[in-house]
Amino acid sequence: MRYSKLISLLILSTYFASISFVQAQPKNVSEATTRDPYLWPFAATSIWNMPIGSNANYVPANLEMPTAKMLTLDEDLIVFTPDEPNMNLYWSSVLWGTGDRCTPTQRLQLQGSVPIPQSFVVSPTTWDGTKPNAGIAVLLKDKHTIWQSQPFAHCSNGSDATTGYVYSNNQDIYGDGYYGSHGGSRLSVLGGSIRVSELTPTSGPIRHAIKMNICGKKNLYYDAVNKGFRWPALAADAAAPTNYGSLRTTAPQTECRMGALMAIPSTITIASMGLESEPGRILAQTLQDYGGYVVDDTGWDVFAIETEWGPNGRFRDTFKTNWGYDFVLSMSQATSTIWGRDIVKIYKALNIVTNNSGSTIGGGGTPRQSLAPAFTSTAITDINYDSDPKFVISVSDGFKMIESGNLQIYTILGNVIKSENVEVDQIITIKQGTYILRLKTTNGMKIQKIIF
Repeated sequence: MRYSKLISLLILSTYFASISFVQAQPKNVSEATTRDPYLWPFAATSIWNMPIGSNANYVPANLEMPTAKMLTLDEDLIVFTPDEPNMNLYWSSVLWGTGDRCTPTQRLQLQGSVPIPQSFVVSPTTWDGTKPNAGIAVLLKDKHTIWQSQPFAHCSNGSDATTGYVYSNNQDIYGDGYYGSHGGSRLSVLGGSIRVSELTPTSGPIRHAIKMNICGKKNLYYDAVNKGFRWPALAADAAAPTNYGSLRTTAPQTECRMGALMAIPSTITIASMGLESEPGRILAQTLQDYGGYVVDDTGWDVFAIETEWGPNGRFRDTFKTNWGYDFVLSMSQATSTIWGRDIVKIYKALNIVTNNSGSTIGGGGTPRQSLAPAFTSTAITDINYDSDPKFVISVSDGFKMIESGNLQIYTILGNVIKSENVEVDQIITIKQGTYILRLKTTNGMKIQKIIF
């Protein structure tokens, strides 16, 4: 499907005019005019893309520093290869216990069949740590749907794969994308991951929130009222009542619960922090502008940040190639290296945004940075709409549903402008234009283009 440059320019100008009321202050990052949904997914107003706001209320996180290791990474497996043949995934009961994740526990209990290259091997010989979380996000063949599970293993080229928990509510790459298979919080595997192409000498700022894990025994708080978590998390760890805060040596920070949005307050200037490394300065600016969500307990005394590993590459490898040192830090490196000293300063500066909510993402007010720009049409135009079944008919001021389900309406650039459950004969009013309609029913997914 092709559209003239004039139409694209008109749509872009309309889009940016619609968000002019939230221009960033301060404006200290370069502006992109469009974004690739594969590299910068989810709606501009998603928790992963919304900047911290001018009305954010902060309290010090008061994180107790690790003693086992300063920093590690929790690798999110991101597989965007929808044209690959499907790989079968079978149940493994090993999870984080003893045993071999590579061998299915029940050979006939198929957990899914999704497009993953056989060459992508995730095994004890390639993964980081003894039993990593190994959450996986796979883009399905419709080039919209994100399938997620945890923990994933694929131990040799040509074999089937295994996993444990499958997140039952698939997300849309163009939607909000809040949730997924991060076990401690139920938050997304894809959203908030530092991608392979980010935090490089030439990539510029990271323009989204990141994900962070902290030691629950030292830094997370549980009480009978809040149950150890806060919005947008849906849960805390099963062991939270006895585990959270059990090794803390100072007064607890009651706001520090699973799902907390941590950020460097606006009252601190990044230049005043005395950071010595360029990746340290980029990371600090990201945490001031967008923050980081607590999505899992590290399970041991260390800090961790979520990073990408997939067929597209491995963040840890590119970081070391680009900067000449490892992203992961031992305790001695926390004082003996520029990256280590920067990480200590950053974590000590972290606060918690106490008024982050569904109606005030990032604390509300004027966002520190401009909202994410419109999508390119890469994935939207890959669909052959002419062969898809029709489920709406045009009427004078919009269209009428002839099927029921969950309806999402996109511009041709992939921006979601409406998402709701609809019924047969319901009239949807909308401005004149060209739209892509996506209807999720009990029988599957249908997609239709409409022009009026």
